[in-house]
Amino acid sequence: MGGYIGKGQGVVLVDGYTQAETDTLIANAKEITVSSTAPSSPSEGDVWYDSSAGVKVLKYYNGTDWLKVSAVIPTVVSISGSIYAGASSSIDITGTGFLTDTCTVTFSASGISNQTVSVTAASDTSITSVSVPAAVYGLSSGTSVNISVTNADNGVSGEISTTLVALPTGGTITTSGSYRIHTFNSTGTFTNTIANLSTEYLIVAGGGAGGGNGGSNGNGGGGAGGMRTGTTTLSSTGNYTATIGGGGTGVNAQSGQTNGNSSSFNSITSNGGGCGQSWGQAAGSGGSGGGGTANASSPASGTSGQGNAGGNGNSNSRGGGGGGGAGAVGGSATGTTWPGGVAGDGGAGLASSITGSSVYYAGGGGGSMADQNGNNGSGGSGGGGNGSGESNSPAPTAGTANLGGGGGAGRGGTGMNGGSGVVIIRYQL
Repeated sequence: MGGYIGKGQGVVLVDGYTQAETDTLIANAKEITVSSTAPSSPSEGDVWYDSSAGVKVLKYYNGTDWLKVSAVIPTVVSISGSIYAGASSSIDITGTGFLTDTCTVTFSASGISNQTVSVTAASDTSITSVSVPAAVYGLSSGTSVNISVTNADNGVSGEISTTLVALPTGGTITTSGSYRIHTFNSTGTFTNTIANLSTEYLIVAGGGAGGGNGGSNGNGGGGAGGMRTGTTTLSSTGNYTATIGGGGTGVNAQSGQTNGNSSSFNSITSNGGGCGQSWGQAAGSGGSGGGGTANASSPASGTSGQGNAGGNGNSNSRGGGGGGGAGAVGGSATGTTWPGGVAGDGGAGLASSITGSSVYYAGGGGGSMADQNGNNGSGGSGGGGNGSGESNSPAPTAGTANLGGGGGAGRGGTGMNGGSGVVIIRYQL
């Protein structure tokens, strides 16, 4: 049964007060209930000594809650992390009086009801990884949000304000897990709204064209566009250009085919793929090099860290070499007699999962063959085009757009275009 400390009897003197004032204080004094459970139907100003095991603390009723007489009042000093309009994120809070216990973080803003998140403080001065409620990040950029903390003593901090930040824009935007991904299939602008944004990138250049009409010999396949991956920090907000290189152009001639064009982002450049060799034109060097022709094979080199060299042609079988790929050297033509040989396949590309799915990029183009036995070179994985047989039968194929594949070589007809490149950027909020 709960006990109480009653009002005193007789004359009581309170230092600094008159007798009448002292009598008034005594008359208005509150009884202190001693109990392990809170008094029922309390009034504002009631006092309760909570005698529960492990508690043993004096509390008062403020008209709404029982609070410690010596309750700790938290303060919020700063917030790190941002609230992004349209995307989930989390923030960290620093301050004092969080009691290393369960706290309630309250978000308030115009247009929504107060939103609360319960989280255990990492320390008395730190609350980490507070998930921003959907109703809050669903607000428009520029909206002001007030944040306060209620600690385990029911002490409430003052509010601190932050403003919703707009998300970066540009390209085709998708998400995968916690990543936000921007894909540029053509040259465009990435508008960064977050200072010191850490990003991952994939930059693939345009593939080189396959060698063209080569008399009685097979031609070299086009080299794949250079492929680079890595990380880069965008230190400032503002516009960044993503440049997408086009594929090289094939021709129905012994010369005139072109290399692919470079792709770039934030001063990081991947080189265009080299064109395949034909009777009247040398193979081109580039991200990956073009393959060699059968009559005077001289495949070209690739760029270290971006791709590989083209493969050799074969004068005995009259087959052209495959263009180099990001993952492998172009295949060399084989065989000791004509017909019966096999043209070189394009070098394999490399896989990237930057979009959330594994995709191969930058495969070399296949070499062409001076017979119709179906022994033309196949394009390398990652968008490389197939080479042709005699009189362009079967017909060669172009490198795949936005994979940076090398074009397939022609034989008695047109060497095919290389595929255009791509720039992909992703980051976590």
